[in-house]
Amino acid sequence: MHAVDVTPRVWDRLLSVRTGQACACCGRFTAGERAALDLYGPVARRDLGPVTIAQIGQSLDGRVATATGDARDVSGPEGLAHLHRLRALVDGVVIGVKTALHDQPRLTVRLCSGHNPARIVIDPRGRLPDDAPVLAADGARRIIVTGTDRPRAPGIEVLRLPAPDGRLDPAQVLEGLRSIGLGSLLIEGGGITITGFLEAGLLDRLQVSIAPLIIGAGPQGLTSLSPVDKLKDALRPDTRVFGMGSDIVFDCAFGDQAARAVVPLHVAQPLATAAS
Repeated sequence: MHAVDVTPRVWDRLLSVRTGQACACCGRFTAGERAALDLYGPVARRDLGPVTIAQIGQSLDGRVATATGDARDVSGPEGLAHLHRLRALVDGVVIGVKTALHDQPRLTVRLCSGHNPARIVIDPRGRLPDDAPVLAADGARRIIVTGTDRPRAPGIEVLRLPAPDGRLDPAQVLEGLRSIGLGSLLIEGGGITITGFLEAGLLDRLQVSIAPLIIGAGPQGLTSLSPVDKLKDALRPDTRVFGMGSDIVFDCAFGDQAARAVVPLHVAQPLATAAS
């Protein structure tokens, strides 16, 4: 396991990687700084094409909140900072409408330097009110993905997609967001939304942060996954493990592109070359 040390110079480097002005592989760094570059580099890089990552912060027994819905401080301070760093490195953050209504998140970057990403709510039936915190006007793009014709307040973008039976197809959601310029996306919650993207085979990475506490009951990070009868049929992503303060982060990569993202920039081949 690698203990992560996000020093100011490492974070500045990662922000430069995000804008294509630097790489995450060159330079002299401590072991902790190198671990930080290894963890965040695949998210910050843009040279390998679009990336979709999901993040879950949960307890040792797989809970993301108590049975009464208290999700505050499941992750430790460094675990929360980790989430904000991910937000700062992507183009947009995606949540489901249930999470937007229940948790009232802002989805802004506050625990590190960096830009506020576009905030996207998957809201098939148009339930989210315009005054929800996630839709507050602060200069970042605010996007509702929906199947309804409900009008929205000025400044709120609407991506309308087919929603048979009140459900949106994750693949169509992803394609639609890509078409409006959002190449790197963080699927932040809730469990149903993350599970939908995972089961559709649309995640390049899944990061699971495990905090050292046992809750006993409450919602799980991954909800209603289709079970397998044989362990040989279970998903087995390429996984790296990092220490994040009191939390442990499992960085899971799915597919060739995600695996290649950990290869140093000066060794990896462009997608077009790899596909030829």
